[in-house]
Amino acid sequence: MGRTPIRALMLAALAALLAAPLAATVATAAVPLPPVRPPPSWIGPGPAAPVAPALADTVPPVAAAPSTGAVSPAAAPSEDGSAEAVAPAEPAPAAPSAGGRPRFTIPVTASAPAKELFGNVGVPAPLAARAIGFYSRGCLAGAKALPVDGKTWQVMRLSRNRNWGHPALIAYLEKLAAAAPGLGWRGLLVGDLAQPRGGPMLTGHASHQIGLDADIWLTPMPNRKLSTKEREDLSATSMLKENGVEVDPKLWTAAHARLIRRAAQDREVERIFVHPAIKQALCTSAGTDRAWLSKVRPYWGHHYHFHVRLDCPPGSEGCRPQDPPGSGDGCGAEVKEWLAKVRPRPEPATPAKPAKPKPPMPLSALPAECRTVLLAE
Repeated sequence: MGRTPIRALMLAALAALLAAPLAATVATAAVPLPPVRPPPSWIGPGPAAPVAPALADTVPPVAAAPSTGAVSPAAAPSEDGSAEAVAPAEPAPAAPSAGGRPRFTIPVTASAPAKELFGNVGVPAPLAARAIGFYSRGCLAGAKALPVDGKTWQVMRLSRNRNWGHPALIAYLEKLAAAAPGLGWRGLLVGDLAQPRGGPMLTGHASHQIGLDADIWLTPMPNRKLSTKEREDLSATSMLKENGVEVDPKLWTAAHARLIRRAAQDREVERIFVHPAIKQALCTSAGTDRAWLSKVRPYWGHHYHFHVRLDCPPGSEGCRPQDPPGSGDGCGAEVKEWLAKVRPRPEPATPAKPAKPKPPMPLSALPAECRTVLLAE
């Protein structure tokens, strides 16, 4: 046998060795993969593009806040059994897709965290206006936006997209704002109302879910239009002294008291939440007209804004009101008990073990109608 046939055989063997791994790779790649199911129609074309986080904390930063120790817990049970938890920051809502179709970053299932669903819908449900469920467990159909600017109000923290409410709440706020100048209050700085479809929020509130709650700053509107950046960065002002159980007379004025009194006098108002020290100040200055004081309830925090809550409006079938607050003015033992609760205490030598966080509320915990509200296009 000559050299040429031997060389040919050697080259053929080498080619076979090199081809074997390639053939294996091709064979592996040829194994069919499971079919990919298309997403349900309500998910839309895909998740929204990433957005920058909001500039401000969930709760407005407090200017010159007193060093009050444990004035209020991060999450405390309220009169309705909910909690107003404070969280450091939040993402801006996801942009809606074309046609007003909501986009979701997780599947809409019964066990899905409701806040992750409602907190990422940027448009209201195109349904008849209706507050559904309870203040801390419900949703909102047919929401109306409070315009970000009015003659006697300005909406703060625009990045949150929480200037939505039941039409009854929007009408109430516009009416209160129109009355403010006559009370010696230039106009309202309006904080959080509700998300476009209500429901649990990603951060900051346990209530504000059915479009009947509104936070109004205890800082009057300035005599100019605030910029978008100012509305994110401007600090609210605490009304408290350093001791945490009295209002500061350098900050608290008769106009504050007149505004809260006027806010409480509307028949549609169910409650107004204020810090116990503010409740005490209102009790002291109320005079003989005290009927409205029964609606003003002492609560944790609420020393830089007051929280208005309306009763269930007509036509909101399935809206569950809160129990009446009682007929007394709440200026005796009740306010004293609350002042004792918020009085600063020395820090313990051994820090308390952090409580285990509660699991987020699932969609199944809300009224069944809230799924319809969530998915409405």
